[in-house]
Formats: sequence, structure tokens, C-alpha cells
Amino acid sequence: MTTPAARPIDVLLVEDDPGDELMTREAFEDNKIGNTLHVVRDGEEALDFLYRRGEHTEAPQPDLILLDLNLPKYDGRQVLEKIKSDPELSHIPVVVLTTSAAEEDILRSYRLHANAYVTKPVDLDQFIAAVRQIDDFFVQVVRLPRHF
Repeated sequence: MTTPAARPIDVLLVEDDPGDELMTREAFEDNKIGNTLHVVRDGEEALDFLYRRGEHTEAPQPDLILLDLNLPKYDGRQVLEKIKSDPELSHIPVVVLTTSAAEEDILRSYRLHANAYVTKPVDLDQFIAAVRQIDDFFVQVVRLPRHF
């Protein structure tokens, strides 16, 4: 949902699990979220999207990235490190959305400057609620920079 002060945003979901992708899409649809959800399925495709390479030459710069850690090609940690070390991308908020509750993954993600770390609930309703809360926070509460 958007308020008069809020604007629809582009969200990049980096997720290789079709079931988790479907649940995220459902959360966006159920919440009547007016944001655009773009999906890529591995770390290499995420970087292609962000750098507008290959089939993603027309991709918008996302306002928010939902990033799984366990991905093929480049894992989420490598993608996070690349995003946060690039001055052109580092301002984009990255929420790590993963099944791992391992303390080492949480610590490493924050050391790599993740903006938030969320362990995916296994229950569908809880998963949808978590995605809604992420969206509500980054759309309704936080002020995101305009692209420049």
C-alpha cells in the first residue's frame, strides 16, 4: 500500500526457490502492494540486473533488494559485498531474506552492510506477514532516496 507521501517502488527479489518466489509474490498481491517486483534467480543474474547487462539492459535501479544468501553462481554474500562496495549501488537498502538463522550468517551479513536480516518463516501466513512488514517499513516508514 502507498500513502500520499509514499511512491511505488521497484523491488528486486533475488531468490532461486520457486516456492519462496511464489510466496513473496502472493504477499505483494495480498497486501495490495503497488510496488513492482522484479525477480532474478541467481547471483550472476542479480548483478546483470543491477549493472543492466545482457537481457536486463532496460532494468530499473531497484529501490529495495530482497536477497537470499544461498544462491547458485554467486552466493548472496558475494552479491551483498559487491552491492555495498560499489558507490553507484551502495545506497540501495538490502534485506537479507533467507532460511539461515546461523549466527555467523547474521554477523557476516551485517559486516557486509546489510540493512536488515530476516529469517524466512516456514509457515505461509508468517512468511507473507514478514514480507508485508518489510514492505511496510521500507515504503511507509523509511524515506528512500530518489534515483539520481
